[in-house]
Amino acid sequence: MYEVVVVDVDVRNGLSSSEAQRRQIQLGPNEFKSDPPDPLWKKYLRQFIEPMIGLLLASAGVSVLLGQFDDAISISMAILIVVTVGFIQGYRSEKAVESLKKLMPPKCNCMRDGTLRHILAQDLVPGDIVYLSIGDRVPADLRLIEATDVRIDESNLTGETKAVTKSSHVITSARGAHLLSNIGFMGTLVRSGNAIGVVIATGENSEFGEVVRMMQSEEAPRTPLQKSMDRLGKHLSIISIAIIVCIVLIGLIQGRHFLELVTIGVSLAVAAIPEGLPIVVTVTLAIGQMRMASRNAIIKKLPAVETLGCVNVICADKTGTMTKNEMTVTRVVTSALERADVTGVGYLPAGQVLLEDTSKSSMLDGAMRGGPPRTAPPLLCEAADHPNIRRIAEVSNLIPCFCLF
Repeated sequence: MYEVVVVDVDVRNGLSSSEAQRRQIQLGPNEFKSDPPDPLWKKYLRQFIEPMIGLLLASAGVSVLLGQFDDAISISMAILIVVTVGFIQGYRSEKAVESLKKLMPPKCNCMRDGTLRHILAQDLVPGDIVYLSIGDRVPADLRLIEATDVRIDESNLTGETKAVTKSSHVITSARGAHLLSNIGFMGTLVRSGNAIGVVIATGENSEFGEVVRMMQSEEAPRTPLQKSMDRLGKHLSIISIAIIVCIVLIGLIQGRHFLELVTIGVSLAVAAIPEGLPIVVTVTLAIGQMRMASRNAIIKKLPAVETLGCVNVICADKTGTMTKNEMTVTRVVTSALERADVTGVGYLPAGQVLLEDTSKSSMLDGAMRGGPPRTAPPLLCEAADHPNIRRIAEVSNLIPCFCLF
């Protein structure tokens, strides 16, 4: 499909303004559609829909009717604290999609009517010719037709921080977009080189558009604690209603006044509601957040502290995240069966070669690992005593890798 697009394009002159306008009317602008955001007051009121919050509101209202204003004030304060914290956390999470949209450049260099122009990126259409240079963000999915020493950072799509080398060669088959070395994806950053590409997809039809659309349609997951609080609120509501009904029925059988029975039942139901529970939970999570911050782990969403405590298995990318994609020799065995332990990590020119089971406790400075050429490590023991170990130390800066034992 990409090769067909390249064949049908006039690389020298690009599209005409009239043709570009026709395609934009047909396919839409190069931007992401989004529903207008709800006003802040509506987002704030949405927090009161929670079962526990509704139960506390009912409890506060009953306290006012019974003249227990101290209880009503304390319950109302608890509601305001919990609702405000939830509103702030939800507001932060909604900014994630907006941050993705900022990765799209405002303008780009495009060939139109035979002239190289600096136009708005949202005006690009499939078939446009775009010029890229170092430091540019790719404004749309491009099939590269010319590429000189081009390396593009695709970390916002793949998570890999290492820049990917791009070319204009034809690729007959590739499994996955990350293997398309002749495609520049929207939102990625040109780290080096220059390139010319043909726009093959814009807006939501691009690979980056898939990510934005997925985040827009994805609902914020509820943490185990939030689910437990919802269940507790529903159970307490059912129990409170059951208590009121039972007391009223029993009192009517005993011949008591109906209003008095309702007052007693409501009072017992209100007493059963733990109005301090939401505050206790919020304060506990805040303490956990501060403890995580003291260990250089910043928690943006407060419920994530509790979720982290529920984790049993972590699935993560190993290379580049937990490891550096570097192999290190830690133990050496010579042909004479002399053994040595090697200290140091990666390609750092530091460490020691410790000889095993020797009467002189011989020690060699320097790490014996593969890597860039460097000077042979100085010897701190008599070389004649251990010629094999000395030889290994001398050639450690010449051999790119060793056998691992």
